[in-house]
Amino acid sequence: MYAPPGVKTNHNEFPVPESMRAWVLGDPGELSMSEKPVPVPKKAEVLVRIDAVAICQTDLEIIYHGPPALIQGGMPFNKNFTPGHEYMGTVVALGPGVDECKIGQRVAVEIHAGCGQCKRCREGMYTSCHNYGMNYGDHDKGHRANGFTTDGGFCEYQVNNINTLVPIADDMTDEEATLVVTAGTGMYALTELGGLMAGESVCVTGPGPIGLLTVAVAKALGAQPVILTGTRDNRLQIGKELGADAVVNIRKEPDVVEAVKKLNGGKGVDYVVECSAATTAVNDAVRMVNRGGRVCLAAFAHEEVPVDVAHIVRNNIYMCGIRGEGKSATHRAEAFMAQKRFDATKIHTHTFPLDDLPTAIRYAKDRVEDAIKVVVKAKMNAAHKQAAE
Repeated sequence: MYAPPGVKTNHNEFPVPESMRAWVLGDPGELSMSEKPVPVPKKAEVLVRIDAVAICQTDLEIIYHGPPALIQGGMPFNKNFTPGHEYMGTVVALGPGVDECKIGQRVAVEIHAGCGQCKRCREGMYTSCHNYGMNYGDHDKGHRANGFTTDGGFCEYQVNNINTLVPIADDMTDEEATLVVTAGTGMYALTELGGLMAGESVCVTGPGPIGLLTVAVAKALGAQPVILTGTRDNRLQIGKELGADAVVNIRKEPDVVEAVKKLNGGKGVDYVVECSAATTAVNDAVRMVNRGGRVCLAAFAHEEVPVDVAHIVRNNIYMCGIRGEGKSATHRAEAFMAQKRFDATKIHTHTFPLDDLPTAIRYAKDRVEDAIKVVVKAKMNAAHKQAAE
């Protein structure tokens, strides 16, 4: 029986085994099901039974290429590492002294738990922790980023710092709860752009999961108009359902910058959130904003991107990048979702059992059946693969 010293459990209602199933990353692109000990929460940590986990584009980058994961100071391959970070679940054990939550509480989780002692953590910028990845051997500074620098969610149980827990509404489904983090990234981007969106014009470039939920959050914050650009009409339509006032298919418009300006009365927008990672997207973004406008970069580019610095300087344009969902933005995003300010489930398209993770990854990677957000569930019967309606 799972009974680590100092750890509080309730085996009558939430039994915890001593070992669990976990997917482990071998060579690039190779995952294998393994058995691992159920991890033990330390001070200020809890054990979460993972009920559902969504697949993020960054998971695919890690599985096939490595970065931005940093395991034991290097690449994540062949280190008994379990990826996956967009999960939700149920608290089933409390570390020593933890009384901030209860066993049985359903939670979504943020990825990053900063060290709490560096300059950035003390400023609330824990996703920019100066001790990122310093959590092994003699270098243990207390930082955790599950699925990036420590084991993640493609398994049955995981340890989380109490600061990463986001309690979720009772009527929120497991699948919807995995999207809290995605909405949190959009909320973080808009927070860093100023936060006061009411009456301000916003363009979101790239209708992936983050782009789509950034549209939803921007509209919920009162932005007007909200414009979405992309290449797939079906995703642009979902963007409209989530609150976009106008959409632009860049394959059908010879000049996306002029198209966005036209939709905003002939002038640039106040803010752009870049979620596409396209090579031309940054220069497009700085030309879409008006003088003194702001641009937030929320996507990992795959190569070095040329930037027209002179245009940025001449027009007093502000630009920032964000990592993850910092400054407690995930809590604010969950509040919007709990209040039904937007329906995040519109981007959930497929659900698979944990045992069928390779198939789920293929659906997400190759966009099989127009997959957008693919979720895996630990307790789902393998015979009942679901396509969201």
